[in-house]
Parts: sequence; structure tokens; C-alpha cells
Amino acid sequence: MRSAAIMPDSGFAPTTGLAGLDAVLCGVARGDNIVWQVQALDDYRALVVPYAEAARTQGRRLIYFRFASHPPLLGADSGAEIFQPQPQDGFDAFVDEVHSVIEAAGRETMYVFDCLSELADTWLSDRMLGNFFRLTCPRLFDLDTVTYFAVLRNRHAHAGMDMITETTQYLLDVFRCRGRLYIRPIKVQHRSAAVMNLIHAWEPGDRFRALADSGTVAEILAGSGWPGLEEAQARSHWQRLFDQARTLAALRSAATAERAAEEAASFGRLARLLFPDEPGLQRLIAHYLTLGDLIAVRARMIGIGTIGGKAAGMLLARAIVRRDLPELHARLEAHDSFHVGSEVFDTFFTINGLWWVRRRQRDPDGFLQGLDGDEGARARILRGRFPEATLRQFEAMLDYFGEWPFIVRSSSRLEDRYGNAFAGQYDSVFCANRGTRAERLADLLDAVRRVYASTLSDEALRYRKRRGLLDEHEQMALLIMRVSGTAGGRYFNPHAAGVGLSVNPYPWNPRIDMKAGVVRLVAGLGTRAVDRSDDDYTRLIALDAPDLRPETSFSAIARHAQRRMDSLDLERKAVVCGPFAELVHGQADFPHALFTTREAEDRPAFLTFDGLIAHTGFVADLRALLAALHAAYAHPIEIEFALNFTPDGGYRVSLLQCRPMQVRSLDGVRNVQPPADAPRLLEARGAVIGPSRTIRPDRIILVRPAAFAALDQAQRLAVTRVLGRLNALPGEHCVLMLGPGRWGSRDPFLGIPVLFSEINRVAALCEIVAMHEHLVPDVSLGTHFLNELIEADLLYFALFPKMAGNALDEAAMLCWPNRLAALLPQDVQWSAVIHVAEPVSGLLTLYADAPGQCVTVVGPAPCAPAAPVDDRA
Repeated sequence: MRSAAIMPDSGFAPTTGLAGLDAVLCGVARGDNIVWQVQALDDYRALVVPYAEAARTQGRRLIYFRFASHPPLLGADSGAEIFQPQPQDGFDAFVDEVHSVIEAAGRETMYVFDCLSELADTWLSDRMLGNFFRLTCPRLFDLDTVTYFAVLRNRHAHAGMDMITETTQYLLDVFRCRGRLYIRPIKVQHRSAAVMNLIHAWEPGDRFRALADSGTVAEILAGSGWPGLEEAQARSHWQRLFDQARTLAALRSAATAERAAEEAASFGRLARLLFPDEPGLQRLIAHYLTLGDLIAVRARMIGIGTIGGKAAGMLLARAIVRRDLPELHARLEAHDSFHVGSEVFDTFFTINGLWWVRRRQRDPDGFLQGLDGDEGARARILRGRFPEATLRQFEAMLDYFGEWPFIVRSSSRLEDRYGNAFAGQYDSVFCANRGTRAERLADLLDAVRRVYASTLSDEALRYRKRRGLLDEHEQMALLIMRVSGTAGGRYFNPHAAGVGLSVNPYPWNPRIDMKAGVVRLVAGLGTRAVDRSDDDYTRLIALDAPDLRPETSFSAIARHAQRRMDSLDLERKAVVCGPFAELVHGQADFPHALFTTREAEDRPAFLTFDGLIAHTGFVADLRALLAALHAAYAHPIEIEFALNFTPDGGYRVSLLQCRPMQVRSLDGVRNVQPPADAPRLLEARGAVIGPSRTIRPDRIILVRPAAFAALDQAQRLAVTRVLGRLNALPGEHCVLMLGPGRWGSRDPFLGIPVLFSEINRVAALCEIVAMHEHLVPDVSLGTHFLNELIEADLLYFALFPKMAGNALDEAAMLCWPNRLAALLPQDVQWSAVIHVAEPVSGLLTLYADAPGQCVTVVGPAPCAPAAPVDDRA
């Protein structure tokens, strides 16, 4: 910080209003923040009143922030402007309100704050009190203000007071002994260091006398209310609340009606501290979790604050199974996860100077600004530091895990809620957890920073904007989970993993009940089940008809079987993808007989999971699990899980995640059969995701398969961005978009690598199986991309041009003039690849029959093909 001695003279001569105190402090300077550590509010008021009177005498503007429940420090006749921010509205709102007043007031204003201790009481956090001061004090300093603050003595934990002490210019201890008031400077920045060694007695008037003899000093300090070494660390609000809860839990055997009421009240307080404040979630928590569960969560927490939606869903799902399916609960893998509270995130952003950057992301006109580059927010996050107390807790967690791999998972306040899944928006990072303790800690901190940085990714911010959540205070908690699997080799992974949905949006056979649920299963890490990264396949299991497959012959089954597997390479410290046979080679415990099938003895084995389905209780367990969770939530749900077989032939299911599934409708509309005599523009049979419906497209965007196939990678990416710009055009249209290969693939040679934000306004999306002969659509249920389609109620279907019952009249589509040049003049060079047709509204009708797994578009097209035209005029 700058020294007040070199500031230019503006005529502003700050004073405490007490000449003797000014002398003790060697003068008050512009920019000084003065924190009084007091035993009683009357002592603070005795200092505030002369300060306010001096401001009025000098004609200086004085602002009083009145927010505490204690009696007012200044009256209406004091000359102060009184503002009343509300701490109960939350930390963010309070900071915003205070700072809006400060910015409007401008330079050389004088301030008085109510006692800050009440902020810690309201927010139940000394650290958040410190964060408020850390955000506010520097701005007041920059504006050449003088500000009075107060905190109560011996009240706050080091987490809060250390931050105040580091940031303020003055910290002055104020106490009474034998009826007299004493002031002991603890910190006086840019002043004589000798002042810090002396206690001053406030004599009658404004005289302050230094205590210079050792006997008097010892006598005064002994009677000052010093807490002693054992109690010097004040217990935090959380410690006090959880201590009370532990006492109540220990006395449960001697329960009385009065004690039961106390326990219920304690549970309610702790649940609101630990979990997001969504009513539906809190109702389930109150029904299924116990006070002991909450105490167990606290024992495994780093920092404080909410543990976020993902962690809440995981704990809640396990509690539901414990109560409603006790036999299945015995087959669940035990969990020993750790939780990093959301306050660690807030503090990280505060101490690294990133709070205001994050706040700017709430502006819908500039929410993507200031994020990139070496000094952009994301780069600064990746270089950020953590408080020492947090580092010590991280180290203790590493000592607990030893060298077992773990994953750092996002678990934000807004994540996995009813209506907003945030699927795939935030990062999760695997840690191999190998090396020296220092190396393992460095890897952990890098993983935490990566997850924190993902809160400011373009995709996450665009998702929040689409969902109207930019204004919401997003806090990132973390769920740190032991990776499920068996130790002993270079490659580490569970035997299998997958995604389970309690409703099946893809009933590929009329015998399949959409409400019975479906599982998408893979060997190895579940990353392959939730990501759409290559041209490999997964196993879909309809839980009411597990023997039914979309494929009808063994050759088709083999062609569409999983060939590659994801695993954690402990030597490279990275998730790798490799041939299944290579990665499981040497794993004596791998259940080959249950997972693989051969057409004949001398033929290669393929991953079919037929033995798992036929010879174990896996399907029955997953169906019961999903049904129980669906019933408890009273809503479709989605889970992520891992599966491991034990030496005795049994298995354990690791329940990794549970969240409401964002399905807008299960039944769809009835009578979606197109008129028999209507001309067909498109017919597709074989893969329809989403409920039945009838829509009337008035804009068709066709990525022409042959033209797209001729492009190189850079050109394909350029075409993808054009589709995003078409999607973002203003106006309301019912859009049918068609293109070759897999939408949302990361590989441009497998399809069109769009982000969901580039197609989120489309009504129906068609995947034309025309990239190459053997690449067929992978109905990627449970992937983040497909989840977003389902969440947006977007119809998704595949068209197989070479299969019976499938047809696309591309020539008829080209009869309509190409509107690309008119809509996006700068992209006219792609008119041969992208055709944008705008038939008259109501001319075309799309019929989607989900049970029949067919989509038909009917309606007349222009009689003769029209060349692409530039109708910009």
C-alpha cells in the first residue's frame, strides 16, 4: 500500500475528533481504515461520536452504514447520511449494496460502520467477515476515505481476524480495567513502531496518557480480559453449532420430547448450512438424512460453506437406498469422500483479487469479457494461492488417502438441481496421487484450480445465461472421491461404469416401457459413458427388457461393441484411452466371462455384457435402485455409478451421483401418424430420442453430407461456427437442422463438433448416417451432450440413407432458395455446404412417433430446384 505521507494536499485534514488520540496515532491520514477491537458497544460509540462531530465541523460528508441489531451509534441529528444494507440478504447482496454506496459517494468521504461482528453472526462465518473486509478496505483506501469499523474482542476465529489485521491500516484494542478505558495499538501502518508497544489510558477530556512502567502495564493487561493461551483461538460459529449437535446425538438414547425438538432444530440449522437452499432438496434431506449424517459430513470437510448439489445428491441417494432398499444398500461400496466447502472458493477469489472479475460476469452484455489471456481471469485462477489453513487440511486429506487415486469433482451451489442439471458444464479432474507428498499436493491444488477456473468457462457462462442464472451467486464446492477400482497395476479403473436413467427416452422396441429405465454401460472409467469423444460404442440396456438390443445380429452386435476403454495411467498420471484387450491384460480379477462374448471358440471376444445381464442380479438391482430414487424424488432421475466384482463372485455398486433428470414430458402427443397421401420430404426409422410430437418447421438448415465430407478439419470447424451464428440469429423460428455424422462429437471427422449453445434454439436435430460406411449413430444416453438435448426438450433422431424406410429428398430441399447469404452475408462462401431453406409457415409438418421410432416430414416442395441465390437486396 502507498504511504499516506506522500499524498498530495487537497485540504482534507482527517481527525479522530480527539486531539490526544491524533497525537498517539501520529495523525490520521486519507485512506486510513481504523478497526476498533472493543469489549462493549458503548466504548465504540464513545469514539464514534467525536469523530462524527469533527466531520460535521469540517463540512465533510459522513456516511453511516446501519445494519446491526445493536442500538444506533449515531442519531438523525448527527449530520451523517444513514444507509441500511441487509446482511440477512446474503454476502453477495450485502457487498453489492455497500459498494454501490461507496462508489456513488466518491473520494474523501468519511464512514462509520456498525459493529462488524454481527456480520459473522448472520453469515455464521468469521472468514466471510474477513472476506467482506478484504473486499471493502482496499477500495476505501483507494478513494482516500477515513473509515471506522469495530469488532468485538476475543469473539472471532483467526480465519476472520487474520484477514482484517493483514488488510487494515489500524487495529486498536480497546478495553476497560477498573472503570477506565485503555487503547492498545496492535497495528499502526506507516507510523512509528514505538506506538505499538505502549498502552494509553484515556484521561478526562481528550488526553491520552502512555503507560511506561512495567508494573502498571502488567497489572492493566492482567485485568484486561485477555483470554489466555488455551482459549486464544475463538471457536468458530460452525464449531459451536456442530459441538451442540454432537452433544444432542450422544444423548439420543435418553431422548425426551424436549430433546427431540432440540435435535430437530439443530438438524434444520445444519442442513441449511451444508446443503443448497432449494426447497425440494431440503425436503428430501429432512426426510432421509439424520443428524449423525450431517455430523459425519462436517468431519470430512475442508473449510466451511455448502457442499453443493452434486455432493448433496450423492449423499441423499445413498440415504434413500439405506432406508428403502436395505438389502441393496449392503451391496453399495462404502464412500469416504471429502467435501471442500463453498467458502473456500469465495475466499480463494477474494485473496487472489478475482472477486470483482467474477462479479462482472453477471452483466449479460459483457459476461465473456476479461477471461482470456495471460492476465485474464482463468489464467489468474490457475496461478492462485490458498490460505495456509486450507493447505493444512488438504495435506491431512492426502495423508488419509495415501497414494490411492481420487477425483476432484465440481459440486456447485446451482448444480444438479431441479430444472438445471449443469451436466458437463464444469470440470472434474482425476488425480493419480503418485509421487512425493509435495508433488501430490501440487497436483491436487492444480486440480482444484482447474475446477474453479471452469466456473468462468465460456460454455458454463453461456449455459447460465440461457437459463437466466447469470445473476445467481454461483459458488463452487468440491466433492473429492476415491476412484473406484482395484489397486495393483499400472492402469486403474473400475470393472465397469455407466449412467442410469429412471425413464428411457429411447424406446427402440415397442416392447420397451419408457418408464422402466435404461442403463448406458461401459467397461473401465465412466468418462466414456458421459462423453461423446470418438466413434466407439456403449451397451444400452432397457431394464424391463434387457435382452432386447437395437442390433439384431451378432455381426451387428460385434460391429457396435465397445472396443476402447478409459483408464487412469498411474505412471503417466493421466486418463488414457486404449484398446480394451490391452488395458485389461494382466488384470486377473477382470470378469471376462461376464463381460465378453465370442461367436465361436476361435473367434475374438467382444464386450457385450451378456453374462452380466443373464447371470447376475445387476439389472434387477439397477432397476430397483432407479425406481426407488425416482419415487423418492417424485421426478425422473439420473445416476452415475461404477461396478466392481469381488473375489467371492459378488459385486459392489459405487453410487457416484444422482440428480433430477430434466425431462419435460414422458408421454408426448398421441396420433402422430402422417397422412398417407402426403408427399414425403424425409423419412427416418431406427433412432428417435424424446417424446412423440408434431411440429411445423419454418426453417430448415441442411449441412450437405457430400460437401461437408470434402472439407478439411479447419473448414469443418468453420462450418460449425456458422451453424452457431445461424442459431443465434434474432427472431422466433421452428428450426429443423440436419447434418452428417455425430452431432456434438469432439472429432470433426466423425461429425459436426457443435457446442450445445450453437444448437440450443433448434426444435429438431437429425443425424444423417453418411460420414463413412461403418459409422452409425451411437445413441449416447447419459452423455452431457444428449442430456442437454433432453433438458431442452429438443427432438433428436437419426436417418440411415441406405436402410429401408429411410429417405431424404435432398433435391427437393434444395428447391427452396438458400437464405444463408441473406442471413449471414459474411458467410456466403459456405453456401455450397450449408443450405438454409425457409418454407412458408405451416407448409411442412414433422411427425415424430417415439414408440414407433420413426420421424416423417411431409409437405410440398417447390416444383423445380432453385440455385442458391443472394437475396440480400
